[in-house]
Amino acid sequence: MTVIAERLSCASVDEVGALLPVVGGTTTVPLVDGSQRVYANLDYAASAPALEAVAARVTEVLPLYASVHRGAGYLSQVSTALYESARQTVARFVDARPDDVAIITRNTTDSLNLLAGVVPDGGRVLVLDVEHHANLLPWVQSSERHGNRTTILPIRSTVAATLDALRDELARQPYALVTVTGASNVTGEALPIDRVVALAHAEGARVAVDGAQLVPHRGFSLAATGADYVAFSGHKTYAPFGAGALVGRRDWLDTGTPYLAGGGAVRDVRADRTVWQPAPARHEAGSPNVIGAIALAEACDQLAALPAGALAAHEEALRERLVSGLAGIDGVEVARIWPDSEAPVGVLTFTVPDHDPGLVAAFLAAEHGIGVRDGRFCAHPLLAHLGATGGAIRASVGVGTTSEAVDRLVAALAAYLSAGPTVRYEVVDGCWAVVEDTRPLLAVHGLDHLAATAAAACGPALDD
Repeated sequence: MTVIAERLSCASVDEVGALLPVVGGTTTVPLVDGSQRVYANLDYAASAPALEAVAARVTEVLPLYASVHRGAGYLSQVSTALYESARQTVARFVDARPDDVAIITRNTTDSLNLLAGVVPDGGRVLVLDVEHHANLLPWVQSSERHGNRTTILPIRSTVAATLDALRDELARQPYALVTVTGASNVTGEALPIDRVVALAHAEGARVAVDGAQLVPHRGFSLAATGADYVAFSGHKTYAPFGAGALVGRRDWLDTGTPYLAGGGAVRDVRADRTVWQPAPARHEAGSPNVIGAIALAEACDQLAALPAGALAAHEEALRERLVSGLAGIDGVEVARIWPDSEAPVGVLTFTVPDHDPGLVAAFLAAEHGIGVRDGRFCAHPLLAHLGATGGAIRASVGVGTTSEAVDRLVAALAAYLSAGPTVRYEVVDGCWAVVEDTRPLLAVHGLDHLAATAAAACGPALDD
């Protein structure tokens, strides 16, 4: 504990504040000892809070909301203009090329499922086993439905060796698409996208990037990397209003099977035939999430307005602080995929051997007001590769994170290992919870206390 205290004392000289204000940044939560603490949100990789500017923008446009596309009324015209402007903003944020198209979706998972449905029939898809399920399962399912054979390539122990394996597989047989994470949702690490693109393009394959963690943490450029597609989510990009995006090459999207069949996606419908629109309308059937798209565009604008390098510097300072703090605690092991990976984003996973990750996470929440994620993070093959089939603990930061949250986590873990929990915990429907927890759920309508909802809050054991 002395070493930890000394580390934190030295670190406190160089405090790290929030980069942008987020909604709920000062929310207090009840602890089991009866006190209250400002919530330390270290679960940005799952869902990030809304930027205050995003919430303000939503409030501003709600009175203008109306049906879009084909509406003759004034507010319909305003809403249509706002929606299509949001599309342009989203495309600009990922540095789309002039002939790229931006499709508004629900999230990254939605985007990648859409893309999986437009890969030309019979085209092979190459994916690594490092991926989040959102960038793994759609391609497996596509193989079953469209005959697009999918190869899942095991990662190697270094970036260099993994790139060599990727190059060899691409040379072995033709592929239509290589799909790869922009940053792991488990460790924050990634392969260099520009090198993946070069290898794939040399063999005639396109590249899709799962940008769920990369885009909000570092930004992304389709033009600079040469990648063909990028998918990302609003709820991870400080706009949790139900929108995401798929941006990239138009040809597959113009001619591929429409993602949803319905109004807005068609030019003409008759009893014996249907004439579909080109993208983006082709894949946006039904009433679109206008407010979600506007919120996402505002978040993109806010992040784009930050000084060059500010986002990366903020996360690097917090990540280095966390890595340094955890290194000083005997009994904590930080997970790494590739020791030669450069500039990982602010996502870090660790284990406490011989301690259930669910118990550790429950302790951090109940006794210290810290929110982390435990389980297998929807990346089961990767967790198996890392030797953490029983799950692990993930801490992730974002623009609203401060050094106080990181320091609190380090101190709390040290306290857990030295003194243990101060209250009893038990497993309820597969999830750890405080025994007879009577803390109120902050007067949320219809909810009385945490114990009654522990199982619902936890969800399927070890899955996420």
